[in-house]
Amino acid sequence: MTFTRRHFIQTSTTALGSVAVAAAGLSTPAVAKPLPFRYGFSAISWGTNIEEAIKAGHRLGMPGIEPFRQNVVNYLDKPLALKKLMDDAGIQMVTCSNGGGPDFSGNFYDKTKTAKTVKDHVKFAREFIKPFGYCDHFKMNNGGRPPGYEVSDDQIRVCADALNAVGMETIKLGIKLAPHPHVGSLIQTEHETRKLMELTDPRYVWLTADTSHLTLGGMDPLQIIKDYWPRVAEIHYKGAPTNLRGNKKLAVPKSGPEAGGHGWFRNLGGPDSGGVDFPAIQAFLIQKDFKGWVVLDLDASMVPEGMDMEQNLKGNIKYLVDVLHVDPKTV
Repeated sequence: MTFTRRHFIQTSTTALGSVAVAAAGLSTPAVAKPLPFRYGFSAISWGTNIEEAIKAGHRLGMPGIEPFRQNVVNYLDKPLALKKLMDDAGIQMVTCSNGGGPDFSGNFYDKTKTAKTVKDHVKFAREFIKPFGYCDHFKMNNGGRPPGYEVSDDQIRVCADALNAVGMETIKLGIKLAPHPHVGSLIQTEHETRKLMELTDPRYVWLTADTSHLTLGGMDPLQIIKDYWPRVAEIHYKGAPTNLRGNKKLAVPKSGPEAGGHGWFRNLGGPDSGGVDFPAIQAFLIQKDFKGWVVLDLDASMVPEGMDMEQNLKGNIKYLVDVLHVDPKTV
């Protein structure tokens, strides 16, 4: 039998249904169909060498790439030049995260500074993301925690007001604002995440759900995705230590290099990577007909000794093929 790309996806979703759909407590679809969502990867580990990140994505057949602002500083004033590089490589920009680069405020808790934060984020969305023409959301982190570490509900409200203000402008551009709960950042725990979602306007603010950061922050990523499903704009696939399956508290230190999760992230299918139930999450996305992007959000701390990020990314893609039965090149 000759296996076409479409046949691979149709049979793969059926195979996934027999294992992961049951694990998620869902009904197996009567008729399998191609996945409605696509896969991308993070460019963060390539630094400002975004050109090489694009080449790596092309070599591996990845449909999408997600840089941070710090990765594209050489193209901030010429987004269409970067778009052409991506177009020529047959790859799309999933979105571009905030963070890094000159003259850009990431303070979301200090009322005296959030006006500039709002202005900078709207400007970035309008002048850099919008020109790509197809990006429908703006994945963003929420900056650092305040002095003393603890975050009050009043500070979360300041953040929510700023996000509502940004989202009110970006939605006019056809771009959904999608903040990312992230350990070591302003929004990292279940209380902080749910309070932020409560205080933000669903007309203007969505969510980027990162499977590892949610787990490290004491949350069940599948439950968070289910609870906020109408507002989920993007998913990040990244593993967590096996002993954190079902974790209910902040797992990382409150200070030092590990506070942001480095050293705690795990590659898909790698050693000690059982903290996230990817088959169940994948099954839920299929059952809900998710039409966004799933990004393999890998950083340098996850690269095994003797490998580079491209080789590491290839290993994570192998997990998608071998375990989730889907090849990113086909969707």
